[in-house]
Amino acid sequence: MKDILLNIEAIIFASEEGVNANDLKQVLKDALAIDINKQEVLDLLKKIEEKYDDEEHIFSLKVFNKHYQFLTKEKYHEVVNQLQAHKDKKKLSQAALETLSIIAYRQPITKLEVEQIRGVNCDYSIQRLLEKNLIEIAGKAETIGKPLLYATSGQFMQHFGIKSVKDLPQLKDIITEDNSIGKAAK
Repeated sequence: MKDILLNIEAIIFASEEGVNANDLKQVLKDALAIDINKQEVLDLLKKIEEKYDDEEHIFSLKVFNKHYQFLTKEKYHEVVNQLQAHKDKKKLSQAALETLSIIAYRQPITKLEVEQIRGVNCDYSIQRLLEKNLIEIAGKAETIGKPLLYATSGQFMQHFGIKSVKDLPQLKDIITEDNSIGKAAK
C-alpha cells in the first residue's frame, strides 16, 4: 500500500499541470500491473492530502478542475512570488487582460467576436495568451469559414485559483455603492 502511495506522489509531482483520478488509475495499472478502481485512487489521494497538511511539509495536495497537483503552501508564497517575479518580467498588457476577460466570460468565442466587443484587432493579445497557456483553442465554430473558438485553459484556472468558470466573479459581486456615480433615481 505504501508503495502505491509513493508512486501516486511521484506521478503527481512529475505532472506539470496536475493529473486526474482516471489518469492516475490508468498509469498505475500500466506501470505496476495492478487493478485499482477509481474510489481506491480517491481514498489514496485523501491519505496523501492528509499527509501533506502537516506543518513539516512546504507543499500540499490541491485539486483544480479535477486535477491533483502539489502546490507550495501559502506560508511560502512570498518567497516563491519573488522567484516568479524574476521569471515573469513581462506582464500582460491592458489589451491582453481585456481580451482574456472577454474570453473567460463569453467562452467559447471566436476572435472576430472578441474584436467586435473590444472594437480593435486582437491578434497580438490572443497570440500572447496562447503562448502563456491562459487560453486554448476549443474547436471550430459552425459558421462560414469555421473560425477557431477560444476558451480559458486549465492554466488559467490554476493561475487565478478557481476550480471552474462558474467561480469567476459576477457583475453583482463587483458593483457596490462605493463605485457608483451620482445618486440613484427615486
